[in-house]
Amino acid sequence: MSSHRQSKKRRYVTWAVAGAVVAAGAGFAAQSSMAATAWPAQKTYTGRAFDTCAAPSLAAMKAWHTGFYGAAAVYVGGKNRGCNQPNLTASWVKSVSAVGWKLIPLYVGAQPPCQTGSSPEKLTAATAASLGAHDAADAVAKASALGMKAGSPIYLDMEAYDVTNKACDDAVLTYVRSFTKTLRGKTYRAGIYGFSSSSAKAIATAADRTDLPGNLWYALWDKKNTTTADWPWGATQYTDHSRGHQYMVNSKETRNGYTITVDRDAWDAPVALVG
Repeated sequence: MSSHRQSKKRRYVTWAVAGAVVAAGAGFAAQSSMAATAWPAQKTYTGRAFDTCAAPSLAAMKAWHTGFYGAAAVYVGGKNRGCNQPNLTASWVKSVSAVGWKLIPLYVGAQPPCQTGSSPEKLTAATAASLGAHDAADAVAKASALGMKAGSPIYLDMEAYDVTNKACDDAVLTYVRSFTKTLRGKTYRAGIYGFSSSSAKAIATAADRTDLPGNLWYALWDKKNTTTADWPWGATQYTDHSRGHQYMVNSKETRNGYTITVDRDAWDAPVALVG
């Protein structure tokens, strides 16, 4: 798998612990505490996407625009972001969007207090709410500086942790709610990336739905390009174009002379508003 979140060994250990573009208002129903005011229409991409540690060069993105993938996730910020991003600039965003790529903003925020290993930023029960608000404000600033406008989604990367640890789980949910509420206050849509066995499960199964993200990107490495057939939770959850599925990792692929190791994603959810 790519090294953009954790080392291969650590990520597998922590995991064990536990098409078309549509301008529409899809996904609003799932997003609680969102003011019913004049939000920009959501841009939804449905099809195959990829994520990789560092944003590829513009030349590589042009070479890879063959129709197999239509969207790419980019790491816009966060103290736990694993790679430098020399290519990820406002000019790059504008140029790859002009080529036809849709972009998925991802922010690697504070990680759970009970998570194994060390991260540059970890939350605690005492800091969860304030860190969530701080990181969300930073995520919006970073996305905006790249030309991703209000109405865009920002997906919070929450890696695997022991969801049976109630104190840890409560702290994570507090952080996520604060992050989500702050995003929405700044007119950005909220999403989360997590593992179907832990971090995504905590969001999908939380009894209190207040201020939880309206879009869920779940990691389930079953090599199935779908957001429906292997959806782990209730069929009525995160419907109306609100799901992403990371279904394969560490796929080394070459297109038109450019080789990139990517994670593959099935996508039916919001993408950035650019231009």
